[in-house]
Order: sequence, then C-alpha cells, then structure tokens
Amino acid sequence: MRIQNLIIPMAVSAASLALSGHVMAETWKMALGDAAGGTQYELGTTFADLVEEKTEGEVTIDLFPNGQLGSEQDTVNNASMGLLDLSVLAINNITPFSPTVGVMTLPYVIQGPEDARTLTQGDIGEELTQNTIRDAGVRILGWAYSGCRRLTNSTKPVATPADLEGLVIRVPKNEIMISAYQAWGVNPNPLAWSETFTALQQGVVDGQDNPYITIDAMKFYEVQDYVTESCYVFSMEPLIISEGKFQSLSPEMQELVLEAGQEATDHSYEYLLETEASIKERLVEEHGMEITQPANDEQEWIELATGIWPEFYDSIGGKEKLDEVLAALGRDPAPAE
Repeated sequence: MRIQNLIIPMAVSAASLALSGHVMAETWKMALGDAAGGTQYELGTTFADLVEEKTEGEVTIDLFPNGQLGSEQDTVNNASMGLLDLSVLAINNITPFSPTVGVMTLPYVIQGPEDARTLTQGDIGEELTQNTIRDAGVRILGWAYSGCRRLTNSTKPVATPADLEGLVIRVPKNEIMISAYQAWGVNPNPLAWSETFTALQQGVVDGQDNPYITIDAMKFYEVQDYVTESCYVFSMEPLIISEGKFQSLSPEMQELVLEAGQEATDHSYEYLLETEASIKERLVEEHGMEITQPANDEQEWIELATGIWPEFYDSIGGKEKLDEVLAALGRDPAPAE
C-alpha cells in the first residue's frame, strides 16, 4: 500500500487473471475525500494492507487522499465508468446516484455508533449495497464510521436553532441536509468538500458540520472556535469498488476483497470508539475550541428537522422503507405525510 501525494493520470487496472491462469501483479487506485488522519484514511489503509496480505502481494493499492482524484461525487462517476478502482466517500455523496441510500442521512434517524452498525451490517445495508450496484455501477465493500456531525462556527456559541441567525453554514450538496438547515431557519451554502476549508478561512462561510475526527484531521480548529455537540446526522463513509472491476475478478479474489472489506469495517467501528473521546479532549485542551451542548437535549433541533422526513419518502423508497429502518432500531414508525 502506498500513499500518493501527487495527481497522476488515472488508468484502468489490468485484468486480474492472465491468460495462463496465473495471477498478475496489479496496483489499484483508491481515492479518499479526506486528508490523512481521519476515518476514511484509517479504513482505506486498513483495507489496502489486508488486500496486500491476503493476496500475498499480488495486489497493492495506492491511496490518493485529500480529493486528489477529484470530488467525491466525481469518484463515483469514475468508478462507475471503470476509470477508478476504489473510493471512500461521505455517504451523502453517493445519495445523488442511488437515492435510497438517503434513508441513512435523514436527520436523527441514526443517533450513534450502534445504530450505524445495526443498519449497515444487517439486511438494510445489504439492500442498499444491491441498490448502489443497480443505480450507480459501484459496490459497497465496507464502511467507515466517523461519528455524529458536530456543528462548528467561528462566531459564537450555538445552543438553539435561533442562535444560527446571521450565520452562513456550509453543507454538502445534498438536498436532505440542505432541507434540515432550512427547517432551522437558515439558508445554508452548499459547497464542495474541496472548497470548504478555504471558504471558512476567508469568511465566505461561518461554519460547517462534521464529526470530531474529521474536524481534527482537516484542521478546522485553525478556522473555527465553537462546537455544538449536535447529532443530526451520523457520518459514515462507504468504501466502493467499480462493479466492472469487481466482476472482472476471479471468484476467489472476489471473496478475498469482500473479507478485507468486512474486516476493515470492523476495525473502523472499534477505531471510532477508541479515539473519539481523546480527539474531542485534544480539540478543547490543545486547540482551544469551546463546546456547547444543544439546549433541552436537542429537542427543538429534532422536532424541526424530523419534520422534513415526509419530503423525502418517495426518494428513499417510500415511508415503509423508513419504517423498516426505524423498526430495526427499535423505534416507532415515521409520521404520515
């Protein structure tokens, strides 16, 4: 496994089997949206090491962190067309290609790591994997679990939706997340991930939301002072492979890749549990960030944001699909439209 820091032309990888039946040594390319140090990087490096080990060095994987191979949505397109082998990207950036995945980004559906693991590792996760193959031409091999998205800003402590007045908040180009902020009374600024740090640095936007691990990895503490310990969306990053690439592999190689994806996913879950608290502490003690708890156990945030659920029933596969998700989490059905 090698970490690449320069952009180089992408090429389609060689076929996994030579005509002689012997496995040819190959190098696959993996795109990462985040910089080194976050959960995307942890998942990617773990998966790359496992694949190299399981194939006895016949397959190595070069990692291109920090969006070197294009935006996260670009990497879905490139993998679909066979121009890229692998990518780790935020779940909200695969939703435009496979809308049913949006059920995982509805506000306050996933409320912690256990919820995330329950959904991704059960029947619902398998169904979403099949949907991404059908809709986007990519297959989900594994998941990085990054944690609750925490609102940060450079201006003031924020405890209630009313405190957002006057702030410009960056959000991903994702209709569900945009609608959540609109429900809180603000019009967010949807910016590409690659533009976010610069926009915060230059004051184009006042804030953004991401898990503690991402805030630390992307050094947002350099341009943000305040954190609201919110949890409106739980951040997960699927590891995807080009379905064309996957189908070109021998059955044995497919099994090895799937095993590596599962083992990397298990590692990501444990990594989150082991590191999040210490990262939060470091952000406060070493970098001076101030953490504010949402007022009234986040109830006003929850009531307003979950009010948008009916707007997205059609795109996620119907209200019954959300009800299946909620039932899997031991919760009541969603409200009617």
